[in-house]
Amino acid sequence: MITLDDLKSNRDTQITVACIAFFLIAFPLYFSSQGGIGSGSGAMGGVGDYNINGNLSYVEIADGIEYIADGDTLMIDDLHTDAIDGAEDMNIVGVRVVMSYGEDESGGNGPLCFGGQDAADTISGSATHGEFTESADGQNGGQNSEHDVTVEWFNSSMVGASVSGLSESEIVSQIDSMGAGLGTYSAEISVAAEAGNEPSPTCTNQRSDEGEEVTYSVELIVFDYTIAPAFDETEL
Repeated sequence: MITLDDLKSNRDTQITVACIAFFLIAFPLYFSSQGGIGSGSGAMGGVGDYNINGNLSYVEIADGIEYIADGDTLMIDDLHTDAIDGAEDMNIVGVRVVMSYGEDESGGNGPLCFGGQDAADTISGSATHGEFTESADGQNGGQNSEHDVTVEWFNSSMVGASVSGLSESEIVSQIDSMGAGLGTYSAEISVAAEAGNEPSPTCTNQRSDEGEEVTYSVELIVFDYTIAPAFDETEL
């Protein structure tokens, strides 16, 4: 134990205490400065290796079943995040429209008919939020089918990934929407129907297809995440 008398008279004791005091002050300052390198916020880690954990969830803002005639478009608008409780606290990073549909073709049976085959119909969907918009087509191929159209405004490749060479604030800038997901949304669904060919020209019940019944939902994409430093266990 170091006594007050030792501290006053023993030079070795004085040097030991001085060294301890130096390291107690220097180490915290060093690690604090290293933690701030490359980071836009003093509360976030600097450039290094990080694991990005989290999960995607979906919040429905509209749904329905609608018969859409050949050549027509169903407009789905007046959608706003104000209708969602707690939306301002969500990290909304995208929107998707999910569509499912069958085959509504008729005809091709009866006297002098050979039957033929159904023709594929094209169902087109689009989703829009501000400057972000996307569209995608799907076909029923004569049977039940489904597809979706997704619009995103974040770096989805970082979901569940390990990244290197970025600061924590740089990672956040790529996976957090910073409120960009708030506001109005709209979607459109259209149908281009095709009737199959009836091989017999004398068939009294030729094939026809007037449109399709489409079941749809419009869903916000929410990403809840955590960022943790990645450690090399071999160095522990």
